[in-house]
Amino acid sequence: MLQNLLFGHGDLYAGYTNRSFWQQFNKDISSPFRETNHEAEAWLSFDTDYSIAGLQGSIIRTGFTHQSNGQSGVLSRSWNRIYAEFIFEKEDLYLSFKPWYRIPESSSKDNNSDINQFMGHYESRALYKHKEHTLDLMFRNNLKSSHNRAAVELGWSFPVHKKIRGYVQWFNGYGESLIDYDNHTNSIGIGVQVSDWL
Repeated sequence: MLQNLLFGHGDLYAGYTNRSFWQQFNKDISSPFRETNHEAEAWLSFDTDYSIAGLQGSIIRTGFTHQSNGQSGVLSRSWNRIYAEFIFEKEDLYLSFKPWYRIPESSSKDNNSDINQFMGHYESRALYKHKEHTLDLMFRNNLKSSHNRAAVELGWSFPVHKKIRGYVQWFNGYGESLIDYDNHTNSIGIGVQVSDWL
C-alpha cells in the first residue's frame, strides 16, 4: 500500500485470507461447508540485517489482525490481535516467530473469551526447500504447565505438472478452525497449489 512510511523505512501492507472447511457428508448440520473463516489484517514490514545463532534476521513485521467466522448467536467466533513477527533464514531454511496480544473485548460481546487458552500466545513456523519440494511446520502453544494445549501442522508441497503442485497437510491440536477452537482435531488434507510458498 505504501513504501518507506517511517523515515524512509517500513512498508505498509494489507491482506485478506479466507479458509473454508468442507463438510460434504454431514448434510443434517451443514453441507457442503462446515465453516468459513475470514481474516483481515494490516502490517508494517521492516527489512533487517542481523544474525542470531547463525540465522540471518531478514524481516520484522508488526500489525493488527481481525479473525471471525461471520456467524451470529452461539456459533459466532471472533478475536482481534496485535502481533510482531520475526523472520529468519539460513540457506534453504526459513523460520518465523510470531507472538501476539489479544485485544480485550467487553464480556457482553465476547463470544470466545477463553480462546487464548486454546489458540495460545504465539505461533512458530519453519519452511525448508529441497530442490522442487517444500516442507513446512507450524507450532502453537498456550505456555501453561497445567492445561497445556498446543497445535502442530505439517505440510509437504511437491511438483505435479508445470505450475501445478500437490500439497499434503496433517494437523493435530486446537484451533484449526474458529468454530472448533476449543476442540482437539486430528486431520489430513490433500490438495493442489498454484504457487509455492517461496
